[in-house]
Amino acid sequence: MVDDDPLTFLMKYDLIRDGKLSNAAYLLFKKDNSVITTIELGYFQDEIVIKDSDRSKEDILTQVDRIMDFVRKHINKEVIITEKPQSIHRWQYPLEAIREIVMNMIIHRDYRSASDSIVKIYPDKIEFYNPGRLPDNITVEDLWANTYKSTPRNKLIADFCKDLGIVEKYGSGIRRILDYFRKEKQKEPVFGNISDGFMVTVFADKLEDVTLQAGGETLQAGEIVKKRMNKNDLMALIEYHSSDRYLTIDQLAALVNRNAAYLKNELIPVMLETGRLVRLYPDKPNHPNQAYKKCEVNMK
Repeated sequence: MVDDDPLTFLMKYDLIRDGKLSNAAYLLFKKDNSVITTIELGYFQDEIVIKDSDRSKEDILTQVDRIMDFVRKHINKEVIITEKPQSIHRWQYPLEAIREIVMNMIIHRDYRSASDSIVKIYPDKIEFYNPGRLPDNITVEDLWANTYKSTPRNKLIADFCKDLGIVEKYGSGIRRILDYFRKEKQKEPVFGNISDGFMVTVFADKLEDVTLQAGGETLQAGEIVKKRMNKNDLMALIEYHSSDRYLTIDQLAALVNRNAAYLKNELIPVMLETGRLVRLYPDKPNHPNQAYKKCEVNMK
Protein backbone atom coordinates (compact mmCIF):
# COMPACT_ATOMS: atom_id res chain seq x y z
CA MET A 1 0.00 0.00 0.00
CA VAL A 2 1.23 3.51 -0.86
CA ASP A 3 0.71 5.98 2.01
CA ASP A 4 2.29 9.01 0.31
CA ASP A 5 0.26 11.54 -1.62
CA PRO A 6 0.82 11.36 -5.43
CA LEU A 7 3.27 14.25 -5.58
CA THR A 8 5.40 12.96 -2.70
CA PHE A 9 5.32 9.47 -4.20
CA LEU A 10 6.55 10.70 -7.59
CA MET A 11 9.28 12.82 -6.02
CA LYS A 12 10.39 9.91 -3.84
CA TYR A 13 11.20 7.89 -6.96
CA ASP A 14 12.71 10.85 -8.81
CA LEU A 15 9.86 10.71 -11.30
CA ILE A 16 9.43 14.50 -11.27
CA ARG A 17 12.25 16.74 -12.40
CA ASP A 18 12.12 20.54 -12.48
CA GLY A 19 8.39 20.36 -11.86
CA LYS A 20 7.80 18.09 -14.85
CA LEU A 21 7.05 14.39 -15.14
CA SER A 22 10.00 12.30 -16.28
CA ASN A 23 9.80 9.96 -19.25
CA ALA A 24 9.84 7.05 -16.78
CA ALA A 25 6.75 8.41 -15.00
CA TYR A 26 4.95 8.72 -18.33
CA LEU A 27 5.80 5.16 -19.33
CA LEU A 28 4.78 3.77 -15.93
CA PHE A 29 1.52 5.63 -15.40
CA LYS A 30 0.24 7.01 -18.71
CA LYS A 31 -3.51 6.77 -19.09
CA ASP A 32 -3.82 6.68 -22.86
CA ASN A 33 -2.37 4.21 -25.31
CA SER A 34 0.79 5.30 -27.09
CA VAL A 35 2.89 3.98 -29.98
CA ILE A 36 5.97 4.50 -27.81
CA THR A 37 5.19 1.34 -25.81
CA THR A 38 3.80 -0.79 -28.66
CA ILE A 39 4.31 -4.52 -28.23
CA GLU A 40 3.17 -6.77 -31.07
CA LEU A 41 1.91 -10.21 -30.05
CA GLY A 42 1.39 -13.10 -32.45
CA TYR A 43 0.55 -16.79 -32.41
CA PHE A 44 1.97 -18.52 -35.49
CA GLN A 45 1.18 -21.89 -37.00
CA ASP A 46 4.53 -21.69 -38.79
CA GLU A 47 6.93 -18.98 -39.97
CA ILE A 48 4.29 -17.55 -42.33
CA VAL A 49 0.78 -18.39 -41.11
CA ILE A 50 -0.47 -16.32 -38.16
CA LYS A 51 -3.51 -17.63 -36.29
CA ASP A 52 -4.00 -14.94 -33.64
CA SER A 53 -2.58 -11.51 -32.89
CA ASP A 54 -2.84 -8.66 -30.43
CA ARG A 55 -1.17 -5.32 -29.82
CA SER A 56 -0.43 -3.65 -26.51
CA LYS A 57 0.09 0.11 -26.17
CA GLU A 58 -0.73 0.54 -22.47
CA ASP A 59 1.49 1.67 -19.63
CA ILE A 60 4.39 -0.71 -19.16
CA LEU A 61 3.16 -2.21 -15.87
CA THR A 62 -0.16 -3.19 -17.42
CA GLN A 63 1.72 -4.71 -20.35
CA VAL A 64 3.30 -7.37 -18.15
CA ASP A 65 -0.06 -9.01 -17.41
CA ARG A 66 -1.27 -8.42 -20.99
CA ILE A 67 1.68 -10.33 -22.43
CA MET A 68 1.44 -13.13 -19.86
CA ASP A 69 -2.27 -13.58 -20.59
CA PHE A 70 -1.54 -13.90 -24.32
CA VAL A 71 1.24 -16.42 -23.71
CA ARG A 72 -0.92 -18.56 -21.41
CA LYS A 73 -3.70 -18.48 -24.00
CA HIS A 74 -1.48 -20.05 -26.66
CA ILE A 75 0.71 -22.56 -24.83
CA ASN A 76 -0.19 -26.00 -23.55
CA LYS A 77 -0.71 -27.04 -19.96
CA GLU A 78 0.03 -30.56 -18.81
CA VAL A 79 -2.42 -32.08 -16.35
CA ILE A 80 -1.03 -35.07 -14.45
CA ILE A 81 -3.86 -37.05 -12.90
CA THR A 82 -2.84 -38.83 -9.71
CA GLU A 83 -4.63 -40.69 -6.92
CA LYS A 84 -4.86 -37.42 -4.97
CA PRO A 85 -7.99 -35.21 -5.11
CA GLN A 86 -6.11 -32.47 -6.96
CA SER A 87 -4.23 -33.06 -10.20
CA ILE A 88 -0.82 -31.57 -10.93
CA HIS A 89 -0.63 -28.80 -13.52
CA ARG A 90 2.56 -27.97 -15.42
CA TRP A 91 2.81 -25.40 -18.17
CA GLN A 92 4.66 -26.02 -21.42
CA TYR A 93 7.19 -23.39 -20.30
CA PRO A 94 8.12 -22.34 -16.74
CA LEU A 95 5.91 -19.27 -16.32
CA GLU A 96 8.27 -17.71 -13.78
CA ALA A 97 10.95 -17.66 -16.47
CA ILE A 98 8.57 -16.21 -19.07
CA ARG A 99 7.56 -13.43 -16.68
CA GLU A 100 11.22 -12.69 -15.97
CA ILE A 101 11.88 -12.39 -19.71
CA VAL A 102 8.92 -10.03 -20.10
CA MET A 103 10.11 -7.85 -17.21
CA ASN A 104 13.59 -7.69 -18.75
CA MET A 105 12.04 -6.62 -22.05
CA ILE A 106 10.26 -3.72 -20.40
CA ILE A 107 13.10 -2.57 -18.17
CA HIS A 108 15.83 -2.77 -20.82
CA ARG A 109 13.87 -1.62 -23.88
CA ASP A 110 15.17 1.33 -25.87
CA TYR A 111 12.05 3.50 -25.90
CA ARG A 112 13.72 5.98 -28.26
CA SER A 113 13.78 3.38 -31.02
CA ALA A 114 11.09 3.40 -33.72
CA SER A 115 11.00 -0.42 -33.58
CA ASP A 116 8.36 -2.29 -31.58
CA SER A 117 8.85 -5.07 -29.10
CA ILE A 118 7.59 -8.34 -30.58
CA VAL A 119 6.49 -11.63 -29.03
CA LYS A 120 6.03 -14.53 -31.48
CA ILE A 121 4.58 -17.81 -30.22
CA TYR A 122 5.10 -20.93 -32.33
CA PRO A 123 4.06 -24.53 -31.58
CA ASP A 124 7.62 -25.34 -30.45
CA LYS A 125 9.14 -22.02 -29.35
CA ILE A 126 8.57 -18.40 -28.33
CA GLU A 127 10.64 -15.47 -29.57
CA PHE A 128 10.90 -12.27 -27.52
CA TYR A 129 12.42 -9.39 -29.51
CA ASN A 130 13.18 -6.06 -27.89
CA PRO A 131 14.62 -2.80 -29.33
CA GLY A 132 18.01 -2.13 -27.77
CA ARG A 133 21.10 -4.30 -28.12
CA LEU A 134 23.37 -5.40 -25.31
CA PRO A 135 25.81 -2.67 -24.20
CA ASP A 136 29.12 -2.80 -26.06
CA ASN A 137 30.94 -3.95 -22.92
CA ILE A 138 28.65 -7.00 -22.39
CA THR A 139 28.63 -10.09 -24.61
CA VAL A 140 26.26 -13.05 -24.75
CA GLU A 141 29.09 -15.14 -23.33
CA ASP A 142 29.16 -12.79 -20.34
CA LEU A 143 25.45 -13.47 -19.76
CA TRP A 144 26.05 -17.22 -19.68
CA ALA A 145 29.08 -16.93 -17.44
CA ASN A 146 27.44 -14.30 -15.22
CA THR A 147 30.58 -12.16 -15.55
CA TYR A 148 29.00 -8.78 -16.10
CA LYS A 149 27.65 -5.85 -14.14
CA SER A 150 24.11 -4.87 -15.04
CA THR A 151 23.51 -1.27 -16.07
CA PRO A 152 19.78 -0.85 -16.75
CA ARG A 153 18.96 1.23 -19.81
CA ASN A 154 16.02 2.74 -17.89
CA LYS A 155 17.33 3.10 -14.35
CA LEU A 156 14.32 4.93 -12.89
CA ILE A 157 11.98 2.19 -14.15
CA ALA A 158 14.33 -0.49 -12.85
CA ASP A 159 14.60 1.15 -9.41
CA PHE A 160 10.83 1.55 -9.18
CA CYS A 161 10.17 -2.09 -10.15
CA LYS A 162 12.83 -3.27 -7.72
CA ASP A 163 11.24 -1.37 -4.83
CA LEU A 164 7.83 -2.81 -5.73
CA GLY A 165 9.34 -6.30 -5.64
CA ILE A 166 8.57 -6.91 -9.31
CA VAL A 167 12.25 -7.60 -9.95
CA GLU A 168 14.70 -8.83 -7.34
CA LYS A 169 18.01 -7.19 -8.07
CA TYR A 170 20.13 -5.97 -10.95
CA GLY A 171 21.97 -8.57 -12.97
CA SER A 172 20.15 -11.64 -11.63
CA GLY A 173 17.39 -11.96 -14.25
CA ILE A 174 19.35 -14.06 -16.75
CA ARG A 175 20.53 -16.45 -14.05
CA ARG A 176 16.99 -16.94 -12.77
CA ILE A 177 15.67 -17.56 -16.29
CA LEU A 178 18.30 -20.24 -16.87
CA ASP A 179 17.69 -21.79 -13.45
CA TYR A 180 13.93 -22.07 -14.09
CA PHE A 181 14.50 -23.94 -17.36
CA ARG A 182 17.18 -26.17 -15.86
CA LYS A 183 14.92 -27.02 -12.93
CA GLU A 184 12.22 -28.21 -15.37
CA LYS A 185 14.89 -30.09 -17.37
CA GLN A 186 13.98 -28.15 -20.50
CA LYS A 187 16.24 -26.87 -23.24
CA GLU A 188 17.99 -23.67 -22.23
CA PRO A 189 17.01 -20.38 -23.95
CA VAL A 190 19.07 -18.76 -26.68
CA PHE A 191 20.15 -15.12 -26.30
CA GLY A 192 21.52 -12.85 -29.00
CA ASN A 193 21.76 -9.41 -30.55
CA ILE A 194 19.73 -9.12 -33.74
CA SER A 195 19.37 -6.01 -35.94
CA ASP A 196 18.98 -3.07 -33.54
CA GLY A 197 17.70 -5.17 -30.68
CA PHE A 198 18.03 -8.24 -28.50
CA MET A 199 16.17 -11.55 -28.79
CA VAL A 200 15.46 -14.35 -26.34
CA THR A 201 14.18 -17.65 -27.77
CA VAL A 202 12.73 -20.35 -25.52
CA PHE A 203 11.90 -23.88 -26.62
CA ALA A 204 8.98 -26.09 -25.64
CA ASP A 205 8.50 -29.71 -24.81
CA LYS A 206 6.38 -31.35 -27.50
CA LEU A 207 2.88 -31.70 -26.07
CA GLU A 208 -0.35 -32.47 -27.91
CA ASP A 209 -3.66 -30.68 -27.48
CA VAL A 210 -6.60 -32.66 -26.15
CA THR A 211 -10.02 -31.86 -24.71
CA LEU A 212 -11.66 -34.43 -22.46
CA GLN A 213 -13.40 -35.27 -19.23
CA ALA A 214 -11.25 -37.48 -17.03
CA GLY A 215 -11.23 -38.34 -13.36
CA GLY A 216 -14.05 -35.88 -12.61
CA GLU A 217 -12.06 -32.92 -13.93
CA THR A 218 -12.76 -31.03 -17.14
CA LEU A 219 -9.67 -30.33 -19.22
CA GLN A 220 -9.76 -27.56 -21.78
CA ALA A 221 -8.12 -27.30 -25.19
CA GLY A 222 -4.39 -26.88 -24.84
CA GLU A 223 -4.20 -29.19 -21.83
CA ILE A 224 -2.92 -32.74 -21.92
CA VAL A 225 -3.29 -35.74 -19.64
CA LYS A 226 -0.14 -37.52 -18.58
CA LYS A 227 0.47 -40.87 -16.83
CA ARG A 228 -0.56 -42.23 -13.44
CA MET A 229 -4.25 -42.55 -14.44
CA ASN A 230 -6.27 -45.10 -12.50
CA LYS A 231 -8.93 -47.42 -13.94
CA ASN A 232 -11.75 -44.88 -13.49
CA ASP A 233 -9.72 -42.22 -15.31
CA LEU A 234 -9.03 -44.62 -18.18
CA MET A 235 -12.72 -45.46 -18.50
CA ALA A 236 -13.60 -41.76 -18.50
CA LEU A 237 -11.08 -41.17 -21.26
CA ILE A 238 -12.48 -44.03 -23.35
CA GLU A 239 -16.04 -42.84 -22.74
CA TYR A 240 -15.21 -39.33 -23.87
CA HIS A 241 -13.51 -40.37 -27.10
CA SER A 242 -16.27 -42.86 -27.87
CA SER A 243 -19.03 -40.25 -27.55
CA ASP A 244 -19.18 -39.23 -31.20
CA ARG A 245 -17.58 -42.08 -33.17
CA TYR A 246 -17.10 -45.84 -33.29
CA LEU A 247 -13.82 -47.19 -31.93
CA THR A 248 -12.41 -50.71 -32.07
CA ILE A 249 -10.53 -52.41 -29.26
CA ASP A 250 -7.20 -51.67 -30.93
CA GLN A 251 -8.09 -47.98 -31.32
CA LEU A 252 -9.17 -47.73 -27.70
CA ALA A 253 -6.00 -49.49 -26.57
CA ALA A 254 -3.85 -47.02 -28.49
CA LEU A 255 -5.85 -44.14 -27.03
CA VAL A 256 -5.10 -45.03 -23.41
CA ASN A 257 -1.69 -46.60 -24.06
CA ARG A 258 -2.72 -50.05 -22.77
CA ASN A 259 -2.68 -53.43 -24.49
CA ALA A 260 -5.87 -54.68 -26.14
CA ALA A 261 -6.16 -57.71 -23.85
CA TYR A 262 -6.30 -55.45 -20.79
CA LEU A 263 -9.17 -53.47 -22.29
CA LYS A 264 -11.00 -56.55 -23.50
CA ASN A 265 -10.77 -58.38 -20.17
CA GLU A 266 -10.75 -55.52 -17.62
CA LEU A 267 -12.25 -52.24 -18.80
CA ILE A 268 -14.71 -52.98 -21.61
CA PRO A 269 -16.79 -55.55 -19.67
CA VAL A 270 -17.27 -53.07 -16.81
CA MET A 271 -18.20 -50.28 -19.18
CA LEU A 272 -20.69 -52.46 -21.03
CA GLU A 273 -22.25 -53.65 -17.77
CA THR A 274 -22.64 -50.11 -16.41
CA GLY A 275 -23.99 -48.72 -19.67
CA ARG A 276 -21.05 -46.46 -20.35
CA LEU A 277 -20.45 -48.13 -23.71
CA VAL A 278 -22.62 -49.98 -26.18
CA ARG A 279 -21.38 -52.76 -28.44
CA LEU A 280 -22.18 -52.03 -32.07
CA TYR A 281 -22.56 -54.23 -35.12
CA PRO A 282 -21.34 -56.90 -35.51
CA ASP A 283 -22.85 -57.96 -32.19
CA LYS A 284 -20.27 -60.65 -31.53
CA PRO A 285 -17.99 -60.07 -28.49
CA ASN A 286 -14.95 -61.77 -30.05
CA HIS A 287 -15.29 -60.38 -33.56
CA PRO A 288 -11.95 -58.74 -34.60
CA ASN A 289 -13.75 -55.69 -36.04
CA GLN A 290 -16.07 -55.19 -33.10
CA ALA A 291 -16.62 -51.48 -32.42
CA TYR A 292 -17.89 -49.60 -29.38
CA LYS A 293 -19.56 -46.26 -28.85
CA LYS A 294 -20.91 -44.29 -25.94
CA CYS A 295 -24.66 -44.25 -26.45
CA GLU A 296 -27.84 -43.92 -24.38
CA VAL A 297 -29.75 -46.24 -26.72
CA ASN A 298 -28.57 -49.59 -28.00
CA MET A 299 -27.99 -48.99 -31.71
CA LYS A 300 -27.14 -52.51 -32.84
